[in-house]
Amino acid sequence: MDIFIQQIINGLVLGSMYALVALGYTMVYGVLNLINFAHGDVLMVGAMVGLSIIKLLNEHAPELPGIVKMIIAILGAIPVCVIVNIVIERVAYRPLRNAPRLAPLITAIGVSILLQTIAMMIWGRSPIPFPTVMPTDPITIAGALISPTQVMLLVLAAAAMIGLSLLVEKTRLGRAMRATAENPRVAGLMGIDANRVIVMTFVIGAALAAIAGVMWASNYSSAQFAMGFVPGLKAFSAAVLGGIGNIYGAMLGGILLGVIESLGAGYIGDLTGNFFGSNYQDIFAFVVLIIVLTLRPSGIMGERVADRA
Repeated sequence: MDIFIQQIINGLVLGSMYALVALGYTMVYGVLNLINFAHGDVLMVGAMVGLSIIKLLNEHAPELPGIVKMIIAILGAIPVCVIVNIVIERVAYRPLRNAPRLAPLITAIGVSILLQTIAMMIWGRSPIPFPTVMPTDPITIAGALISPTQVMLLVLAAAAMIGLSLLVEKTRLGRAMRATAENPRVAGLMGIDANRVIVMTFVIGAALAAIAGVMWASNYSSAQFAMGFVPGLKAFSAAVLGGIGNIYGAMLGGILLGVIESLGAGYIGDLTGNFFGSNYQDIFAFVVLIIVLTLRPSGIMGERVADRA
């Protein structure tokens, strides 16, 4: 039972990060019907900026508590990621809104490579150790261990997802996002500025990716220029698993994907002598994804147009 609880905790931590990034994918797809494959690299930018900020804080304000340094790093990474995402939308995607769907897809891949190359030029090729600022003594829950960094990650992810849900359901911007997702032309006739809604969608997605990026690097104690590719691919898979275009589907898909990976690596890896252990944990997630999409192509929660935002 202790092992099961430990794997569930590990899965929730991993799934929370997937869910934060998956929300960026699903929101952009809901409004634009566009897959922003550069979104994983926005996570990388957030991680690298957060790392740089923490290094500066360690040098010039070492007396600050670790949690304060992490919050400052996240708050510093968010505007950088927001600016990057706004530039991507304005330069790479807006001119291609009426182009064939293959054009923005290829452009997204090109933007991803460009971001990785710029990051490599700024921070170098080699992985950079992420400074340890949070306490390292683990917290025991029912025989399982969870680090203070992971607790902070879960709290931030839950707060971000609840806040996004309230924004989409209860605010004027949320109604505008849902209206634009349903029919941009009719929304425009009702006085909604579609360009503003689309920019705000990219802004929110960038903020969530920045949080996920800093916490990902802190949790795994490392960051590098190519670190966003695999989490981005997994997060896109989570969005598809839950139902692309549905924000609640993205949350559910991210959590499920993380738990499936953790349980698969923990249990099936042990049964097979670790042949299918943590080094092959991607297998479990993508096998489940294939099965779900074979039986239900629209994803677990389907695509409810009214909730696409």
